[in-house]
Amino acid sequence: QLQLVESGGGLVQPGGSLRLSCVASGGTLAAYSIGWFRQAPGKEREGVSISTSVGYTNYLDSVKGRFTISRDNAKSTVYLQMNSLKPEDTAVYYCAAVRGWYGGLIGKSYDYWGQGTQVTVSS
Repeated sequence: QLQLVESGGGLVQPGGSLRLSCVASGGTLAAYSIGWFRQAPGKEREGVSISTSVGYTNYLDSVKGRFTISRDNAKSTVYLQMNSLKPEDTAVYYCAAVRGWYGGLIGKSYDYWGQGTQVTVSS
């Protein structure tokens, strides 16, 4: 059973940066595609970024050029570097995993989820 633990959230001013980490245990990270999702109060969950098991990455249009996903399979960790943060990026951020190649950001397709980490962008 794969387990995921996110960290790195916090309070940051607009224009600031944060790096989120998602550490996987109970499985080999390289065998999984990992997605980052977020959910703001009163809004539906949305997919932010994907890193597939073969290295393909993709992003939500509103974060392209600001967010970068990367993975270190040796450390069983996926990162989400978030730069030029905006108040509308405020949400709980979750990482999720699905075994094998999957290049989409449909939450229902993911089998394993972390507990989430809060990101608040405010002055």
